[in-house]
Amino acid sequence: MAENRFDTGTSIRTPMARARGLGASGGGTEHFWQQRITAVANALLVFPFIIILAMTVGRPYEDAIAIMSHPLAAILSALFVISITIHMRLGMQIVIEDYVHGKGAKVAALLANTFFVVAVAAASLYAILKIGLSPLL
Repeated sequence: MAENRFDTGTSIRTPMARARGLGASGGGTEHFWQQRITAVANALLVFPFIIILAMTVGRPYEDAIAIMSHPLAAILSALFVISITIHMRLGMQIVIEDYVHGKGAKVAALLANTFFVVAVAAASLYAILKIGLSPLL
């Protein structure tokens, strides 16, 4: 009778899945939650950012710089830029993974996506820092 027992040592999981300890449902949740968290952060930060920008509309250049150089305005603007660029990268990554089918093209598109987001974030943060630190210079 021992010969007819179910062999518990065999599995239909791939060796890589067994090594990682993840099944089909174990991947992707981190990306999902990052996207949701940045979406909530964007929703919370967009209103202060719009208010800050609205306060600068129609003002002379010096007054607009004074508003944007306030520490609270600079910090909120920097947080908004960081959150929006991370969210942008994650969203475009999903589009690229879903619609770019060639392996080389997919890797190139994902790299270009990351480099573009880093360039946008760096330029935006540089501008915020330059304006934020302008009264000190």
